[in-house]
Amino acid sequence: MDLLTYAGNLDNISDFLTPSRDSDSSINFTRLDICDRLGLASLLESCTSMGKPIDTIIHFAAESHVDRSIHSAEPFIRTNVLGTESLLSVARQYDVPYFIHISTDEVYGSLGPTGLFYEDTPLDPTSPYAASKASSDLIALAYAKTYGLDLSVTRCTNNYGAYQFPEKFIPLCILNALARKPIPLYGDGLNVRSWLHVEDHCRAIVAVTERGKAGEVYNIGSSEDGELPNIEVVRKILNYLDRSQDLIQKVTDRAAHDRRYAVDTAKIKRELGWSPKHSFDTGLIETINWYVENSSWCDRVVEGEYQTFYAQHYATLAKPSASNEK
Repeated sequence: MDLLTYAGNLDNISDFLTPSRDSDSSINFTRLDICDRLGLASLLESCTSMGKPIDTIIHFAAESHVDRSIHSAEPFIRTNVLGTESLLSVARQYDVPYFIHISTDEVYGSLGPTGLFYEDTPLDPTSPYAASKASSDLIALAYAKTYGLDLSVTRCTNNYGAYQFPEKFIPLCILNALARKPIPLYGDGLNVRSWLHVEDHCRAIVAVTERGKAGEVYNIGSSEDGELPNIEVVRKILNYLDRSQDLIQKVTDRAAHDRRYAVDTAKIKRELGWSPKHSFDTGLIETINWYVENSSWCDRVVEGEYQTFYAQHYATLAKPSASNEK
C-alpha cells in the first residue's frame, strides 16, 4: 500500500505486479493515504473476506527528507504521527497478529565523536522529521503497552542502494557527478553518518518479522566501514566516476545539523542472528553502477517536482565564507 506521492514510483515494483509472476511472490497493490481510516479498514476487511487476513503489517510509510521538514513540518506531522496512529488503530480493530514500525536512528539526536546509540538511549530528536518519527515511535510503543498490540520497532541508520529517490545524499551525489554538476555539501562536510545497504536493511526486517519479540526495539546498522564523514562519501563517488574533486560545492550548513549518528547493533545480532553482508565500498560501487545503468529510470524520477524543490532549496543556501570552511 502506498499513496504514490512525489517519491513513490510503481516502476520500482513492476516485476512483481505482472500476472505471470508466481502467486507466492506477487504483490497486490493498493493506492491509499495512510491517514484514511475508512480506506485502511476497507482494505483489511476485504482481505479478511477473501480468506487472506493480514498476518503482519510492516509500516514503512513516512515523509522522510529532513530538508523538506525544515521547509514545512506539517506534512511530516500528518503522515508520520497521525498516519501512524490511524494504522495502529485499524490494526488493533482487525486483530492483526504482528506490527513492525520502521523508524530511524535520527530519533536519538546527535552524537559526539565517540559512543553509540542503544535501544534504551533517551530520544532527543533535532529536526521536525526526527521529532515526528520519535512521536510515532512513542505512539506505537504505547499501543503495545496499553492495548497489548504485538509490535516491534526498528531504528535503522542511513540507507543507500538502488531505486533511492535522488533527493537523498548518495543518489544526488551520483547523478550530479555523472552530469558534472556541482555537488552541494553542507558546512565543513564532516558530519558523520553510518551507511546501511538497503538489502541488509530488508534482511534485518525479515529477521524481525520471523523472530522478533513483541514490545522490543531493534537498532539496525551498517558494516564496520560504513561510518564516514559526508565529504569522504562524496570523494569516493567522484574517484570511482573519475570526476574532479572541484565539483564539491560547500554550502551553508543545514539548520541544527546533527553531527554524528551511530548505533549499537549487538541486540539484533545476538537475539535474531542478523548481521550486514555488504561492505560500504562494495555496496557503493554496486549502487553507482545501478544508477549508471538505469539512466532512463533516473530521467523519469528527476522531472517536475524534484527539479522545483532542488532549485528552491539549494538557491537559498549561499556558499560559506572562508572562515566557515575551517
